[in-house]
Amino acid sequence: MSPREKKLLIFFGIGGFAVLNLLGFNYFMKTQTAITGQHAQALTKLNSAKRISESREEITPQIEWLAANEPRPTDYQLVQTSLQEFADKEVTAAGLTPKSQKLLPTDTTGPYFHRVKIKLTVTGPEAALYRWFSRLNSVETLRCVTYIRLSPNKEDDTLIDCTADVEQWFVPATST
Repeated sequence: MSPREKKLLIFFGIGGFAVLNLLGFNYFMKTQTAITGQHAQALTKLNSAKRISESREEITPQIEWLAANEPRPTDYQLVQTSLQEFADKEVTAAGLTPKSQKLLPTDTTGPYFHRVKIKLTVTGPEAALYRWFSRLNSVETLRCVTYIRLSPNKEDDTLIDCTADVEQWFVPATST
């Protein structure tokens, strides 16, 4: 082999070696980037799992309470009627004067729990209103007052006009 051929062969060898190193380095960088991304995703999932595990201690008593106090599946008309009767009874028991009562549309947007709503307008003294609110709000029956508007009575300064929305959550009978 002549010296020119040897030089050409060495030149091509060095060139081939450089090209292979560049391709290998490029492959190595892509692989390292992919592994780094997977590592970051794994750390994110691990941290999320740790937070869920830590929050489990807070949520477990709530889940147990709901399991013990979950209402039976019921038709919304029955829940609405019982809520209306209960609200009427509590208005008179608290010593308030009913002005009006309006059934609001049943909220069926929840995946499991639905809720019935009633808008009540009453008049009475402040202390009686607060007693009425405390009787209406009941965690055990999943019932609460979600809207309250108080305004002074136009005829008597010692009375307060109150408009309140009372809601009760329930499991619909047709739920799957």
